[in-house]
Amino acid sequence: MSETAVASRKGIFARRSMPAAILLGALAALGQAPVGLPWATLAALALVFRFFVLTSTVRGAAWIGWSFGAGYFAASLFWIVEPFFVDIARHGWMAPFALVFMAGGFALFWGAAFALAHWIGRGTGRWGQAVAFALALAFVELTRSYILTGFPWAMIGHVWVGWGPMQLVAWVGPVGLSVLTVLAAALASAAWPSWRRGGLALLPFAVLYGLGMWQAAQPVPAVESPQVVRLVQPNAAQHLKWDPDHATTFFRRQLEYTAAGADGRPDLVIWPETAIPTVLNNAEPLLMRVAQAAGGVPVVLGIQRWEGRDAFNSLIVLDGDGVVADLYDKYHLVPFGEYLPLSSMFDTVGMTLFGSSMGFGYSSGPGPQLLDLGPLGSALPLICYEAIFPQDVNAAPARPGWLLQITNDAWFGKVSGPYQHLAQARLRAVEQGLPMVRAANTGVSAVIDARGEIVASIPLNEAGWIDSSLPSPLPPTIYANTGDWPVFFVLLAGLSGLIVLRRRNAIDASSPQR
Repeated sequence: MSETAVASRKGIFARRSMPAAILLGALAALGQAPVGLPWATLAALALVFRFFVLTSTVRGAAWIGWSFGAGYFAASLFWIVEPFFVDIARHGWMAPFALVFMAGGFALFWGAAFALAHWIGRGTGRWGQAVAFALALAFVELTRSYILTGFPWAMIGHVWVGWGPMQLVAWVGPVGLSVLTVLAAALASAAWPSWRRGGLALLPFAVLYGLGMWQAAQPVPAVESPQVVRLVQPNAAQHLKWDPDHATTFFRRQLEYTAAGADGRPDLVIWPETAIPTVLNNAEPLLMRVAQAAGGVPVVLGIQRWEGRDAFNSLIVLDGDGVVADLYDKYHLVPFGEYLPLSSMFDTVGMTLFGSSMGFGYSSGPGPQLLDLGPLGSALPLICYEAIFPQDVNAAPARPGWLLQITNDAWFGKVSGPYQHLAQARLRAVEQGLPMVRAANTGVSAVIDARGEIVASIPLNEAGWIDSSLPSPLPPTIYANTGDWPVFFVLLAGLSGLIVLRRRNAIDASSPQR
């Protein structure tokens, strides 16, 4: 058979495999919340690795990787259409474009990973290909966590939230957990059809799985003098949140929940993101009503504010007298939701932002800071989207006593987005060895201990309040001290080593046989 015919057959195989790769990507997404089936993710990764091995060209591998990624991100991030349906008359037409461009765009990372793995793994044998596959995919996942402000949502390692391996992020972080997950699937697939070799290939992962289960079973030390926090969840639907009539109803609801429970008062009350229906500059009368309802208990709440011509998405600490004792401005903003990249270009077409009630977006705050909450210790504030970035939590000026997230997940719909956001909050707790307290407008509001377990919560799309003791922290974790640097160097060293091995094998193959 001529080289042209062989190349044609290889191209046909890659093209015919693309629909199956898309379906496998959708299967892999079942590991993400709210479904939470990591075994489906492992099976899909193992099967797509077979396609990868059988693809004989870098271009073909790139197409398989892009198809797999497109199916994965379309299924796991389909909630991205929800914000466009809040005002469907103005923004509804953008919804399909948002999903297509996001799924297709993030799939480019996976297409690049498959191409890189094919190029590096060529000539290293099936086991070398499996390692190259895992390292390359993890490397691009690390890249998308940082590049262009980053978007580390629906990473492969996130499928283990609620399972034993989740505890491993305290040592290796979410990218490291992604490496282990892909490597386990690829090595098992490389061993097929030998079940014995497959079992040996999975043995290291089984050991780590067991270690994670053991770690999860270790009790969190009890708090000697527990401090009680109250979470307030008004359940304000996004399309009604800023309507003047409904905004008054939601505000009164939060006041009622803050004043409830006369038999026992909490030590801190927490309201969600943008909980006050006016800007801080004009909010003194409303803040006095909040302080009166709290009965001398400090209140943390989200509010918008002006400073000159700049608008900020902020969090304030209101003391018992209704005075703003501390303030934090969100600094990691949502592109196209809270600010417009290349805003001058979009101004010409009249594009506005739906993520901000102010229409034209927010300015970025100065960076991470700690809140001194007296008897409750210091807390690291995170507003909504900021809690998906482990590097932002690691950037705290000092180690806090706990993590505090306020958010408005009404933007994310009612199916998967809020649960995936909650899953990431659980990961941040495990990564740092710190409890996480989150107040969400429509849910899920929760108190999460340092092992990532939910201690108390208010279900999604329910209005209510809940009191819970603040869990105790654990000692600083390895990941809290190192961040992603060790994983980065391991990936770099592994990929470099495979390149050296490939070149050495190529030289040996071309040397004359004696």
